[in-house]
Amino acid sequence: MSLAAATNENLANISNTLIYSSMAVYTLAFFAHIAEWVFGSRSKVGRTAAALTGSATADSAVKAQTAQNAGGTAVLDRPRIVTRSAAGTRDVPDGPGAAGGTFKGDLWGRIAVSLTVVAFAVQAGGVVARAASVQRAPWGNMYEFSITFSTVAVGAYLLLLALRKNVRWIGLLLVTTVLLDLGIATTTLYTDSDQLVPALHSYWLWIHVSTAIICGAVFYLGAVGTLLYLFRDSYENKLAGGGTPGRFASSVLERLPSAKSLDTFSYRINAAVFPLWTFTIIAGAIWAGDAWGRYWGWDPKEVWSFITWVAYACYLHARATAGWKGRKAAYLALIAFGCWLFNYYGVNIFVTGKHSYAGV
Repeated sequence: MSLAAATNENLANISNTLIYSSMAVYTLAFFAHIAEWVFGSRSKVGRTAAALTGSATADSAVKAQTAQNAGGTAVLDRPRIVTRSAAGTRDVPDGPGAAGGTFKGDLWGRIAVSLTVVAFAVQAGGVVARAASVQRAPWGNMYEFSITFSTVAVGAYLLLLALRKNVRWIGLLLVTTVLLDLGIATTTLYTDSDQLVPALHSYWLWIHVSTAIICGAVFYLGAVGTLLYLFRDSYENKLAGGGTPGRFASSVLERLPSAKSLDTFSYRINAAVFPLWTFTIIAGAIWAGDAWGRYWGWDPKEVWSFITWVAYACYLHARATAGWKGRKAAYLALIAFGCWLFNYYGVNIFVTGKHSYAGV
């Protein structure tokens, strides 16, 4: 074995070790998030404070000032928790979410985020080592795509936190799915380091596939927000109808952002990344023209990429139309993300086409 081959093999082993190490740290982060939700969900003070409306606070302040002017002792009324401001409309403040509630809950939440940062750094190191071992972009097969995809998804989540966006409520679901993704990648999708077929030796590999990974990771965050929106919306509807949700549902769902906030978050995420997905398809067509001499050939991957584009376009159009806001648009968003998932897993595993040469 040559020195170069031995070096590449060592780098591949280092990459595998780092990926497994990141899974161990993600597991610790998972349990820390569990502790955060368990302790944080018991915070009546935190939930009440988060449920205060501006009108309730203003009313209390006016009463306090009136009592003080009268020379008496001010006794503030307990603020009311508003679920709906008027028939057919909602005035539901965000719950404390996975961003506090109790000191103990907030402490575990910070530990979970810190562990997620460490796991992200270790996983990113594994992706870089994999790239060094093959001396190319680390997404030439489904294994490499998977480990890079989950790395970018976690990176996008941490970026939102760094921008001081209250998205810690995504943490538990994100870490869970990242562990699932890495588990499938290391057991079922694993492929030894190898060079690419000639058709993939192009700078378009860096452009087309990298943007596809970024789009998928951000679409995933939007799908999580959409799914939680449906649960939270049902919860708010039940409260508005005078119903009493179960104890477990209350302890979890009342801590999430309001349905309106979740809906807005998902819409903005999907709308922001949709132009990049459009560019991804265009870049793929240009690359196909260079590699195969045609820009479009109805290959299964090309078809499902376009179907995904149409699905998200329908969602964005429906979301901007008054009659399709809310749950109907949310279902469209989940269908669109389902198309993206099938384009990634289903087409690559079950359908034969020109994109099948990279292997699983």
